[in-house]
Order: sequence, then C-alpha cells, then structure tokens
Amino acid sequence: MKEIPITNIENIRIGNAQDSEGATGCTVLLCEKGAPAGLDVRGGGPASRESELLKPVAACEAIHAVLLSGGSAFGLHAAGGVMQYLEEKEIGFDTGFARVPLVCASCLYDLGVGSPSARPTPEMAYQACLDAEKNQPAFGNAGAGTGASVGKLLGMEYAMKSGLGAYAVEVGPLQVGALVAVNALGDIFSPEGRRIAGLLNPNKDGMRGSLESMYTMLERPANLFAGNTTLGVILTNAKLTKTPLNKVAAMAHNGYARAICPVHTSADGDSIYALSMGDVPANLDVVGTLAAEVMARAIENAVLSAESAYGLPSAMSIANN
Repeated sequence: MKEIPITNIENIRIGNAQDSEGATGCTVLLCEKGAPAGLDVRGGGPASRESELLKPVAACEAIHAVLLSGGSAFGLHAAGGVMQYLEEKEIGFDTGFARVPLVCASCLYDLGVGSPSARPTPEMAYQACLDAEKNQPAFGNAGAGTGASVGKLLGMEYAMKSGLGAYAVEVGPLQVGALVAVNALGDIFSPEGRRIAGLLNPNKDGMRGSLESMYTMLERPANLFAGNTTLGVILTNAKLTKTPLNKVAAMAHNGYARAICPVHTSADGDSIYALSMGDVPANLDVVGTLAAEVMARAIENAVLSAESAYGLPSAMSIANN
C-alpha cells in the first residue's frame, strides 16, 4: 500500500473558496463526466441537498459534483453556483429540454467561529469551481475547513481549530482516497490512538478528555451538541455502482469512529459520500476497509494541517507548548 496525492485519482477535480475573515468557505468536487455515488449519514442533524438521489431506489445513476460547505443550512444555497458553472459548460443530466447538473451538498456548522453572518454563497461556490480547474487544493484552514473546530463539549471557549484534510493510497491498480472537513464535538485521535486535538484544559495549554467530561454531565439540561458536523468524501477508481457505494460510505464511518470521540451525536450531521471515478475491478469489502483507513488518516491530516485562528489554538501550537 503506497500513499499518493488525492489528486492522482482521475476524473475528479477539487477546489476551494473561502471568506477567511468571516471564517467560512466551501470545497467542491467536480466529476464532469458523471460519477456513481452513495451517501451514509450517521449524525442526527444533517444539512444536505439532493441526498435522496443517492438512495438505491432512486433513478439517478450518476452525479456531477459534491459541495461541502460551512454556513449550516444557509450554506445549501451555495450549490447554485456549482450548478451555474456546470450549466455554462453544458454538463448535466439530459432531460430532453435542458441539461440539469446533479449537485449534492452537505454543510457543517461554523456560525460560532468568525462572523455568524458570513455564509458561503453561490458566488463563492462558483469561485471554488474555478479553483478546481487547477486541481491543486489547499488543506487546513481552507474551503469547508476554514471555520472548522473540534473539542466543543464545553463551548467555543475550550475548542481547538481544525480544518480540511485528505489522504489517499494505491494498492496495485486500486486507488482509494478521502477528503474531509473535520468539525467535531469530540476529541481527535491519530490512527495510533494518540489524542492530537480536542477539549482544552482550564489553562488552555493542553487537553482533557471529552468523553470523560461528558460522563459527568448526565443531568445537565443545556444543549451541548450544537455547532458540529464532520463531512467526508471517499473517492475511488474501483468500478462500483450506487448500491455498493452506499456500503463503502457506511464502512468509511469506521474511520470517523477511530479518529473522533465522541462521534455521531444527536445534533451532528456527520455524513460521508462515496464516488466511483474509474473502472478498476475491486472487491467491495477491500474498498470499504481501505475507505475507513484513509478516512481516519485524512481526519488526522485535517487537524495537523490547521493553523491557529479566530482565537482557537491548533494542534501544532498546543504540541509545541
């Protein structure tokens, strides 16, 4: 198994746009030739668009883009910019009267960071599409990871900065990669089990365990779970149709469970898309197992790529104290 840049996976282009001052942004994945896709949602509070298309019983066999954004449900409006970009290129499902781009979107909650009135717009998403033409995406404080944070059990005062990350591998001809915007309630762990980001201690010079703290709050009435959602996408050149891709997306959530604790809370919208970009024959369980591995690594990359911002320390700044 060899690590590769996620941009080595063909037929997909990735781009970002962001409002660094307002602390929000969006990340687009363009599959202009169309790609079979699946989706698995484990959080209790998702903000999503066109997710019904990805159910096995729906007629849709391929989509043309996935948009990940900040802004909570306000960010769903940004998908119109992706549709405009694709329509201008005459890309979409041919209805006989017009080509309709099929754009799926999911949003994370970043309104508690930066300005709550700063939201991704169609214009921002259009700029992300233009950035995707270069296919050289930035990570860390970029795109959908611009306003991302983790360790929010006790509110933003004790949270840490997170961001956008990616990781991909190649096993023979098979390629599997993950892109993720990490905006979790819980702590973040490396695949080796080391806590690398999360709930700050009272002195804010290190971390305490979110899980242990949660267990002391059984009767606390306040809603401590708002303001989260981790959004991921699995990309593979394996030849898979929509139904098995839904299984790949489900298996990739094992990567969330390895890297985030607690995860999939009632007000998270934790979601993972899976897209097939090629025609390499591959065993479904092999692809799904690799998907979980690269997702856990991508989460680590998102946290370690982030820089301190908006009053939130990064994992690297805490490690260097």
